[in-house]
Amino acid sequence: MMSVGLQESYALCGRIARQTGKNFYYSFLVMPREKRAAMCAVYAFMRRSDDIADGAANPVVALDGLHRWREEVDAALNNCDASEPILPALADTVRRYRIPQRHFHDLLDGTEMDQSTTRYATFDELYKYCYRVASAVGLVVLPIFGYKHEGALVPAEACGIAFQLTNILRDVKEDAEMGRIYLPQEDLQRFGVSEDDILNARSTPQFLEMMKFEATRAREFYNKARPLVDMIDADSRGTLAVMIAIYGGILRKIEDNKCAVFRERIRLSTAEKLWIVGKNWVGYRL
Repeated sequence: MMSVGLQESYALCGRIARQTGKNFYYSFLVMPREKRAAMCAVYAFMRRSDDIADGAANPVVALDGLHRWREEVDAALNNCDASEPILPALADTVRRYRIPQRHFHDLLDGTEMDQSTTRYATFDELYKYCYRVASAVGLVVLPIFGYKHEGALVPAEACGIAFQLTNILRDVKEDAEMGRIYLPQEDLQRFGVSEDDILNARSTPQFLEMMKFEATRAREFYNKARPLVDMIDADSRGTLAVMIAIYGGILRKIEDNKCAVFRERIRLSTAEKLWIVGKNWVGYRL
């Protein structure tokens, strides 16, 4: 027996998304109720995974917690008992939309990488991390969105890369405070930026030039992702358009602020997010 009923589990996932997943939850508002519930279940899984990773006293404890969480997720997805109350909704979502379980393993692999890896030598190495923690999310939600052609997998992957690169650029200061530098070492060397510059939040001319380069790279992935909007079911296009507009808006703000990410954490206001939701609701409603 599951620990909670299915409807109670979905309700909990909805509360988690509403309370902690502001960027995601705003995009869910333009979806049909059933799909919105499924998206909340996926978000709750991601939130729980991150909480396990971030809430531990040290990486060894975090990895142990993630390993146990992986076993519990696998059990739930294979119709076994689960004590975690969000898992009935997740398992129902996976069955209902026929989501490949391997994408959840990719997500957990990426979460585990954060416990052991704090530097990335090349962009290829960073891409692998971004794929696991973000592109895998896109591949999880793609069946919920609904699509007809396998060609949708390519822009879905690019979309995740674009979102994660935006997160990395926005969070340079916060990540450095935790001893993590996601920006590729090859790019630091190319632009003459030292790790000490980043760890001490110094906006040198070299750092700002490197950030402009990274923002341009992220923008290229947004361009690759945009065709996906027209490749998914009509009732999901508004949600994806909102997601792209919100994360793309954060990137645009970073660029407009001349990449001065050490001064303040760049974000969209609630009013800006609601404007994006309204604009895309009108543009993509059936």
